[in-house]
Amino acid sequence: MNALELSDVTADPIQILGMSFYFDPLTKAEGREHGLNVFEFYGLGRGGVLGDVDTQTVLDAFTFFDPGVIDALWTQAKTKADPVATASAHVEAAYAFADRTFGGIDPDVLAAFAAAARKVADADMSAECPLVEGYRKFPAPADPVHAAYLGTILLRELRGGLHIKAVNDVELDPVAACYLQDVTVFALHGYPESAAPTVTDELEAKKRRAEELTSALVAECFDVLSDAEREALAVGTRAMFDALQNPVPVTR
Repeated sequence: MNALELSDVTADPIQILGMSFYFDPLTKAEGREHGLNVFEFYGLGRGGVLGDVDTQTVLDAFTFFDPGVIDALWTQAKTKADPVATASAHVEAAYAFADRTFGGIDPDVLAAFAAAARKVADADMSAECPLVEGYRKFPAPADPVHAAYLGTILLRELRGGLHIKAVNDVELDPVAACYLQDVTVFALHGYPESAAPTVTDELEAKKRRAEELTSALVAECFDVLSDAEREALAVGTRAMFDALQNPVPVTR
């Protein structure tokens, strides 16, 4: 499997895997322990890997959100909890989700996936993907279950950051990009119906080009991997994605 094929085959599974813990019921319960609802826990937890930064920095990193949502999930949420501490708690919630889900996967498969994912993340250009840089500050866990799940988060943020670059490079408005990606997500990210763009052939062509460019940019990142490491990334992604449908708790 070459780098571009790997980029394409892992795109959707990594997107889903890396976000699957966000709104899990036990993640929601953990957020309440910190005085936050699940949306605030997401905003402070994900954004907090950047540090105690200003609202514009988070808006730039998230990009495909209405500013009013970022104000609620970040600026207002910061009055309730420290973002750096919340980021650590959010990562721990991710590990707890992994423990509830990936116990049926061979640890060697997870360890090989984790090593490949970390190799890709460590080669990333942090200026393009600040959230990758933020998550990379967390040490690689010795536990293969935790290491692999952190790997999915890193790869998800990598593709997300490179997609922002691609959208900007093709001069596609991020609001339109979000709408064309998924109307439901468009609403979830706080955009009113009045913000919906008029869909034209030109707009759809730009979106297709942005997706192609994103895949190519991710493939460039995967070029650091050997053939065996690419296979490990593909196999681990499939195993974890399948486990979402049939979760098995870890026993230690």
